[in-house]
Amino acid sequence: MGITDELLQEFKDKMHFSHKGEDGNLKKLLSFSIAAITRKVGAFKIEENEGAKELVFERARYAYNDAVEYFDKNFSSELNSVGFEIAMSQQAGDPDAAV
Repeated sequence: MGITDELLQEFKDKMHFSHKGEDGNLKKLLSFSIAAITRKVGAFKIEENEGAKELVFERARYAYNDAVEYFDKNFSSELNSVGFEIAMSQQAGDPDAAV
């Protein structure tokens, strides 16, 4: 998935970044984080799933700060909740649940 300018800006706002010097690196971190969260919780549309988006942003924040090895433990409850929500919506036949 390509990282939209809107998603990048939302992440930068959350991280209080105003400069553009790291945009390429931040896009990579977001892309890697989307892939990692998708592997853990299932497919989602980031623009429609606030819980998954928050997990992506938090994982990218951990990766930016060289602490990604702590993410799974610190967010295990949230990962389980979002994964369960996605699984239930897919099981119910919600066509908007998956990518």
